[in-house]
Amino acid sequence: MSFANKTIFITGASRGIGKAIALRLAKEGANIVVAAKSTTEDPKLGGTIFSAAKEIEAAGGKALAVQCDIRDEQQIQAAVDKAVETFGGIDVLINNASAISLTPTEKTEPKRFDLMHDINVRGTFFMCKACIPHLKKASNPHIITLSPPLNMDMKWFKDHIAYTLSKYNMTMIAMGLAAELKPFNIASNALWPRTTIATAAVQNLLGGEALINMSRTTDIVADAAYAILMKSSNDCTGNAFIDEDILVAEGVTDFEQYAVKPGGQLFNDLFV
Repeated sequence: MSFANKTIFITGASRGIGKAIALRLAKEGANIVVAAKSTTEDPKLGGTIFSAAKEIEAAGGKALAVQCDIRDEQQIQAAVDKAVETFGGIDVLINNASAISLTPTEKTEPKRFDLMHDINVRGTFFMCKACIPHLKKASNPHIITLSPPLNMDMKWFKDHIAYTLSKYNMTMIAMGLAAELKPFNIASNALWPRTTIATAAVQNLLGGEALINMSRTTDIVADAAYAILMKSSNDCTGNAFIDEDILVAEGVTDFEQYAVKPGGQLFNDLFV
């Protein structure tokens, strides 16, 4: 399948996994909508919608940088309208934007709880709602949501209930839409990494340089997303995929290419 003239709408695409997916699809000639809040660079996070757009165009794609806070449904609709006005439609939605706070209940402030649920759950839901009318008109339309399999082992709840609730809700949205949109041949799947991924969140919030060295690069998730999008939307829907499993099924055997520190010990991600 060719991605030339296909329009991919990616939330949180200014950095990290979102940008990696954008660059992977840009190499295939796709149009990328870079939807994120970042218009000025944060030294700790790096990257803006504008710098990501430049990289996408350098990689061979077309880019539209749109400032969008997905907590605001009016900004969501405005971003979707701008994407359709610019590129003529939307073929794929990647729900990548997410907030994280790994705090126990007594240390979870209301504003942090609300932030995670407003971005991860509410934002994902209304992002999908805004894109569905356009996905219905697309050829081989897909939604990919960056969220984990529903693992009900209590260890994934006991230390950070609020975050777990928000991420599992994202997956339930993905699974629900797979059933709801099946009559329209719109695929909806969740995607999650088996190991930690070297992102700003890992660097700044979770484990610093030590955990970065036990992580894989964002390229593994980007390659897995590409493999999903290459599949027929009629057949590939309703799955909670793990990146490594997808790539094994595609015949990939060399995973050292994705290691931040080749040969080093890897750290499993949450919920796996």
